[in-house]
Amino acid sequence: MELKDWTLGEWVEHWAMVQPDKEYLVYSDRDLRFTWKAFNERVDRMAKGLIAIGVRKGTHVGIWATNVPDWLTFLYAGAKVGAVLVTVNTNYKQSELEYLVKDSDLHTLCITEGVFDGSYIDMVYTMLPELKNSQRGYLKSERFPEMKNVVFIGQEKYRGMFNTPELLLLGENIDDSTLIEAKQQVSCHDVVNMQYTSGTTGFPKGVMLTHHNIANNGFFTGENMKFTADDKLCCCVPLFHCFGITLASMNVLTHGCTQVMVERFDPLVVLASVHKERCTALYGVPTMFIAELNHPMFDMFDLTSLRTGIMAGSLCPPEVMRAVVEKMHIRYITSVYGLTESSPGMTQSRVEQTFEERCTTVGREYPFTEVKVVNPDTGEECPIGEPGEICCRGYLLMKGYYKNPQATAEAIDKDGWLHSGDLGLKDQNGNYQITGRIKDMIIRGGENIYPREIEDFLYKMKGIKDVQVVGVASEKYGEEVGAFIILHDGVHMSEEDVKDFCRGQIARHKIPKYIFFVENFPLTGSGKIQKFKLRELSLELLSEKGIT
Repeated sequence: MELKDWTLGEWVEHWAMVQPDKEYLVYSDRDLRFTWKAFNERVDRMAKGLIAIGVRKGTHVGIWATNVPDWLTFLYAGAKVGAVLVTVNTNYKQSELEYLVKDSDLHTLCITEGVFDGSYIDMVYTMLPELKNSQRGYLKSERFPEMKNVVFIGQEKYRGMFNTPELLLLGENIDDSTLIEAKQQVSCHDVVNMQYTSGTTGFPKGVMLTHHNIANNGFFTGENMKFTADDKLCCCVPLFHCFGITLASMNVLTHGCTQVMVERFDPLVVLASVHKERCTALYGVPTMFIAELNHPMFDMFDLTSLRTGIMAGSLCPPEVMRAVVEKMHIRYITSVYGLTESSPGMTQSRVEQTFEERCTTVGREYPFTEVKVVNPDTGEECPIGEPGEICCRGYLLMKGYYKNPQATAEAIDKDGWLHSGDLGLKDQNGNYQITGRIKDMIIRGGENIYPREIEDFLYKMKGIKDVQVVGVASEKYGEEVGAFIILHDGVHMSEEDVKDFCRGQIARHKIPKYIFFVENFPLTGSGKIQKFKLRELSLELLSEKGIT
């Protein structure tokens, strides 16, 4: 194995030439199929369309959509012209969208109509009121001066927005030589993707990832599962996450296999897609596998084609992994550990490892990757079996946080080690186990939630004197968001009042499920709030209410 110095565009063109008629992208529920050749041709037309609306090398293009068929078209079209695709969480609401658009200096935003509890169209018009009176491509926003275009992914027409048929038509009027010239300017070490994550501190930061980062990480992910061009991967995890864009899409891209897509997670669609397409691999966070296993129609589907896959995103319960092996026939299920900042795979269990190892550890480090466990206080490397902070370095490290050198320096030390903020240990067999977190990050069903972001938002609510947000243990999601609130004297407030204040302003998964009104917080001798005691208190209070 070796590191490849190819851009994402070069990978697509390689397979379009080597196996033009092989199926690349399949949406089984609507029988939509693209061969590598047909997909590459569509990407080229879209790339020229992006050039026509002013997208150039280094331009930031956002995509706010579920796993729609043109999601990957925009990724690779942007990659060919040297643009940076900025992924937007599909759960984002108004304030989160505006923060990301401003912070990322977005030039073009590609959107769908939205999800069931939020209209992207309405939120974009609220953010850019000038759009309704703007000629397409000539947007002048007072609040977002960098924003020039909004593209609707679909046939419908909205005032001030391009749609994809128009973009493809514009692309036909751009000479092929213009695209060839643009591609020649792109290096595999250029940033191609920017994902927003809370990291270890503060508000979400743009993690800058290069072609070299994510393509190689996807390649080694597939190698660890013995992928070949004959594999068919069912991808039901969101593409805006590293799980979907790297571990799934980059694995397929670098192995020339078939990606069977599910637009929005639905256990029935997943089971039917695996059955119909004879998929050999399936990915998901534990809650997805649980939903599939417990679906009332589970027994109707033939899943015997499955061989391998990844369960990741949060700690994987061993009993769920056993059920996946026994009932879904994924006898070589693996798990991956990492961060967005590490592209994301840092360690992965291998198909040749014992079931026990794959069930209880996150495996060994990726090829060309160094991983170590250090004492968080001294920085010294921990001996085998002793917990400490997981750190890594190698080709997989992000280029940095966008416009935030201070945060980058805090995450990656002077010797090039990325500090994860997670606690883990290395066992006698060289496998890593994740034992906890130094940081207060809440992981709800694979979604990273940073408490301070919610705390800062809730501070805006009149009547709240102080607030602390912690993760509350949950059987279904691993953790739920819990908010401990101290009110100003004389103020009366209900749990529903707090939830109503959050609705439509922050993503659904960030809205506190549990709200506790308290008079004070547990403090250390030096006055620091003890969040671990709040987590313990949450379980006591829920138990008193009869909630377990």
